Amino acid sequence: MPPLHPLRRAAALALSLALVLPSPGGTAEGSAAVPPPVPVPAPAPTDTSKQPVPVSAEPAPTATPAAGVGVRGLWVDAFGPGLKTSAQVRRMVDDAAKMGINTLFVQAIRRSDCLCRRSSLPMVTDADLQPGFDPLEAVIKLAKPRGIRVIAWASVTGVANAAVPNSNPAHISRTHGPNMGAQSWYSRRPDGTYLEGSDAWLDVGIPAAADYITAGVVSLVKNYAVDGVQLDRIRYPDGGVWGYDPKVIARFNAETGASGLPAAADPAWLDWKRDQVTALVRRIALEVKGVRSNLWVTAATITYLQPPRAGDLVSFRRTRTYNDVLQDWPTWMHDGLIDLNVLMNYKRDGVADQAAWFDGWNTFAATMRPRADGGQAELAVGTALYLNSPAVIASQAARAVNSGLGWVGYSYRTPNVEVYGGKATTAQGLDVIRALLTAPGAALNVPARWTANPPTTRGLLGRVTGAPVLGNRVVEALQGGEVVARSLTDGSGYYGFAALPAGSTEIRVSGQRWTDTIPARGVVRLPDLLVRDLQPVPALPPAKAAPVVAPAQP
Repeated sequence: MPPLHPLRRAAALALSLALVLPSPGGTAEGSAAVPPPVPVPAPAPTDTSKQPVPVSAEPAPTATPAAGVGVRGLWVDAFGPGLKTSAQVRRMVDDAAKMGINTLFVQAIRRSDCLCRRSSLPMVTDADLQPGFDPLEAVIKLAKPRGIRVIAWASVTGVANAAVPNSNPAHISRTHGPNMGAQSWYSRRPDGTYLEGSDAWLDVGIPAAADYITAGVVSLVKNYAVDGVQLDRIRYPDGGVWGYDPKVIARFNAETGASGLPAAADPAWLDWKRDQVTALVRRIALEVKGVRSNLWVTAATITYLQPPRAGDLVSFRRTRTYNDVLQDWPTWMHDGLIDLNVLMNYKRDGVADQAAWFDGWNTFAATMRPRADGGQAELAVGTALYLNSPAVIASQAARAVNSGLGWVGYSYRTPNVEVYGGKATTAQGLDVIRALLTAPGAALNVPARWTANPPTTRGLLGRVTGAPVLGNRVVEALQGGEVVARSLTDGSGYYGFAALPAGSTEIRVSGQRWTDTIPARGVVRLPDLLVRDLQPVPALPPAKAAPVVAPAQP
C-alpha cells in the first residue's frame, strides 16, 4: 500500500484529534434524487436494509422534543405530482404547512436539467409539466410568506435516464453523452459501460463536467430567492468500479505519477477519486457563499449498513460510505464545506438490526459536528417515509428530534409504505402521518419556524493557472507564520477554505504566495496565481580530464 499523500496524512491526524469525542447520551440509501419504484424491489444479498418491513402497531414516543436543530423538512421530488402544475404546488405547500413543516427541499436540478426557467441548465422535458410554468419560483412565492424556507435540491452527478431521456438538444446527454468520444462526461466502468440500471452519472473527475454542474447550482442562487442549496448524489455510483473514462485515468496518472489502469481497490486511486468528490463540494460551497454568504449549503449523505462507533473516524473509514461511493462527509462538516448535513438514514425499524443502525448513525454523526474554527455544523436526520409504516415514521422522527437533531422526510409523493405499495393515495398517506407527527408530544406537534443562520463561513476561493497539470497541488493557508489549513487543487486548479479564522492570511501553492484578509463573514476571491513547474536541469556530461603536459626541460 503506498504511503498517504502528505496532505492526507496531516489532515487525517488533525481531524482525528479534533473529532474523537465522548459519545453523547443516548440502509438502504434510497437517494433523495431517485424515485422509489413500485413495487418494492428485492433486497441486495449483502444489504438487509432493503428488506421489507411489516407494518408496526407500536405507538410513537411522546417525549417532549428537545431543543436543537430547528429544521423540520420534507423532500419534494420531481418524479410525480407535487411540482408539475400551479395547482399541485399550491396543494403541496398547503399540505406541508398543515403538517408543521418549516423547510421544503424542492428538487430543482434533476438530471442535469432544471425544474426552473432561469438557470444555466436546460429545462426539464416532461409532458406533465404545465407549459410556461416555473416550479421553483412558484414554491418560493407560496412557501416563504407562510414562514417555510425553500432549499433548492440538486442531483449533482445524475445526468440521464435511458428510459426517459431529456429531449432538449442542449442537454448534455446529447452534447457530452456516451457516444461523444473525448467529449463524453459520463462515468464509466473499466469495460466502458456507463449505466447503473437505467441511470447515467457525470464523472466528477472530468474538470469540464465539474465546472458545468457548479455553474448550474450557482445559477440557482443568483436567479432565485432560495434559502440554500442541497447537494444530492454528490458521490460515485454504487459498486466502487467507476471512474474509468480515459480522460480521468490520464489525469490521475499525470497528477500522481502512476501509470496504466489503476486497480479498482488501489488505495491511491480511491483516495484520488474521493478527493474529487470533496473538491466539488468545496467548489460549489465557496461559489455559492461568494454570491450570498447567508445561504445554507447542505448535503444529503450516505449511511449504508452498520454505523461507525461514535467519534471514531477509523471505523467510519471502513464503511461503504467512505470506500464504495467515496463520500467523506465528516471532513465536509469539519472543514465548513457544508452547513447542514442531512443523513439519508433510510432504515426500517422492523428489520433485523436496522433500528439500532438508525440510532447509531445519528449518534456517530452528532460527534462529527465540531468544525475546525470552533463552530458546529448542523445535523438533520433524513428518514424514508416510503419504506415505513406511519407508526415507525413518527417513532424515527421523534428519536431524531428528541436527540436535538433536525428531521427531513422522503418524500411528499410517497409519504408511507402503503402509498409506496399502491395501497393508498398520496393524500390518504399524508393525512395518516400528519395525524401522528402532530399529535401531542410528537416531533411536529409544536409548529416552529426555522430561523437560524448557517454557521459562519470565513474563507477564500482561488485558482492556479499556467501549468499543463493543475490538479492535486497542495495549498497551505498560513496565519502568523503558522499553517492553519491545507487543501488540494481540483482539476481546473481551484482551491479554497471555508472555516478559516478572520484576519491576514497567506496562501502558498506551487512556489507562489498571496496575502489577503479573511473577513468576519464571507468568501474572498483571490486573483489567479500563475504557476510554472521547474523542469529538471539535465546532468552535464562528465568533464574530460585535461592532458598532462610535462614542463619543458631547460
